[in-house]
Amino acid sequence: MSIRFTTKARRGTVALTVAVGLALGVAGCGSGGDGKKPEATASASKTGGTDPSAQEGQSEEPLAELKGPDGLLIQVTSAKRDSGGFVTVSGNLKNDSGKTLTLPAQLSGNETEIIRNGRSLGGATLVDSKGKKRYYVLRDTDGRPLTTTGITSVKSGESVPVFMQFPAPPADTTQVSFQLPMFAPADIEISG
Repeated sequence: MSIRFTTKARRGTVALTVAVGLALGVAGCGSGGDGKKPEATASASKTGGTDPSAQEGQSEEPLAELKGPDGLLIQVTSAKRDSGGFVTVSGNLKNDSGKTLTLPAQLSGNETEIIRNGRSLGGATLVDSKGKKRYYVLRDTDGRPLTTTGITSVKSGESVPVFMQFPAPPADTTQVSFQLPMFAPADIEISG
């Protein structure tokens, strides 16, 4: 008896693995609820008040910050190319307003298959202006987008970790424009 896996099935498994890894990483990097960034908390606990190490500083500086409606922000913290032929864009969805915000339905995009699977960031795209191509969020075999799903609202001051996976542009393309409906676009650099 032989078992055959399709590329789409493997993408779903990879997406689940990435989502679990991101969740565990965020849980291990909490700031303790004091409102300070992890870097500030780590620096304050050191004797002598030394500057943060190069490694501490790496995770704090976003690649880009996209401003959306009503005080919503997306901070893109990484865009990594994987050997499996995709790019994972990770970051944080923040609410900088003074009230709880409901996420606009437009963030899911307008593709029927993605909308049918509930709220998501399925409307995100990467644009390779050099290669003149637009890359849409990948989907698993059931049509679910390989992105953070299920976020309906974000409380005031809250930051929610998010990710999106796209087909990888050619290896020589390192600069792309990240776009999400209702947010200003931003150029980001792909690593890996």
